[in-house]
Amino acid sequence: MNKNIAVIFGGTSSEHEISLHSAKAVLNNLPSGYNAVPVWISKEGEWFYFSGDMDVFHDTFFKGTSADELSDYFVKTVISPDRKSQCLISDKLKIHIDTAFPVMHGMGGEDGTLQGLLELAGIPICGCGVLPSAVCMDKYRAHKLVSTAGIAVPEAITYTDLAKIKPNQVEREIGLPVYVKPLRGGSSCGISRVSDIGELIKAAQKAFKFDNEIIIEREIKGTEVGCTIIGTNELIIGEVDQIILADSFFDYTEKYTPKSSRILCPAPVSAELSNRIKETAKTVYRTLGCRGFARVDMFLSEDGEIVFNEVNTIPGFTEHSRFPSMMKAAGYSFAQVIEMIIDKAAERI
Repeated sequence: MNKNIAVIFGGTSSEHEISLHSAKAVLNNLPSGYNAVPVWISKEGEWFYFSGDMDVFHDTFFKGTSADELSDYFVKTVISPDRKSQCLISDKLKIHIDTAFPVMHGMGGEDGTLQGLLELAGIPICGCGVLPSAVCMDKYRAHKLVSTAGIAVPEAITYTDLAKIKPNQVEREIGLPVYVKPLRGGSSCGISRVSDIGELIKAAQKAFKFDNEIIIEREIKGTEVGCTIIGTNELIIGEVDQIILADSFFDYTEKYTPKSSRILCPAPVSAELSNRIKETAKTVYRTLGCRGFARVDMFLSEDGEIVFNEVNTIPGFTEHSRFPSMMKAAGYSFAQVIEMIIDKAAERI
C-alpha cells in the first residue's frame, strides 16, 4: 500500500512564497509508492488540505486565481494531536498521515513549532525535530554551541532593544564591516551590510521588523561554501558548493533571481580542502543534534580558515536550489533525494 506523505507548505513567515516554489518541486518529484497529501498554511495561519492536481496548484499559487474560483480544491483542516490517529481531520475528511514532509522556511515552520505539533501527534517527520530546529534557527546560540566543538564562528553581539545599541561600542568591539540580521530568519530577509557606522541604527531598525532580537556579526572576508547532509547516524554527503559574489552579500534577490552571483558546484577547491569542509559540516550537524537532512553554510576566509555561518534545517527545495544541486553533483537525482529523506524519517519511528 502506498504511504501518505503530508507535504506541508506556506506559513506565516516572510518566506511564504519561497515555500510555495519548494513545495511544487517536492510534489513534482515525489517518487512512486507515495501519495501526496498537500497541506497549505495561509499567511494568516489557516490550514487547508489541497486536492487539486499540479496544474491547479500552479494556477492557484502562481497565477493569482481567486480563492472563490478554486474553493472546491481547498478543505479547511487540522492535524489531530491524538497519537493513535496520526491523521489530517476536518468535518469533511480524515486522511491518515504516514510521514510529514515540512517544506516551510523561517519562523513557524523551521523553528521547531511545527515539529513540536507533529511530534505530539506521533507523526514521523522528514528532517530535524524540535530541539535542533529551534537551536539552528537561533544564529547566536547555534554559534555558541558550535564553538564548543572547536569550530570558528564570527564575532557577534545580540540586542533585544534598539535603544541599547551603541554604534561606537559595536565598532570598537567587533569592527567594521558588519552584518545586521534578524536573529531567527532566512532567505536573507531583513539583513544589511554596514560599512559606515552611521548606518548601523537604520540597519538595526530594518532587522527588528523581522524579529524581536537581532544579531550584529563581523564580516568574514572570503567566500561562502555549503555542504548538504542526509541522515542521522550514517550520513550521506553532497558535493561542496561555493558562492561567488560580484556584490557585497548573497541577499534575497541574488538567492532567487541571481543577477551578479554564481554558485559553483562542485566548488573549485582542492580535494583536501573539500574534505575539510565536509568534515566540518558533519561536526556542526552532529553538534547541533541535526537529523534527517540539512544544509550547513560556512565561510572560507581569505587565509583558508573554515568559519561556521548557519544551518538551514529546511533549505530551499526548488529544482535549482543549492540542496538538490549539491546532491545532484554527488550523483543523486531529485527523486532519489526525496526518497532518501522520507526513508530517514521512517528510521526514527
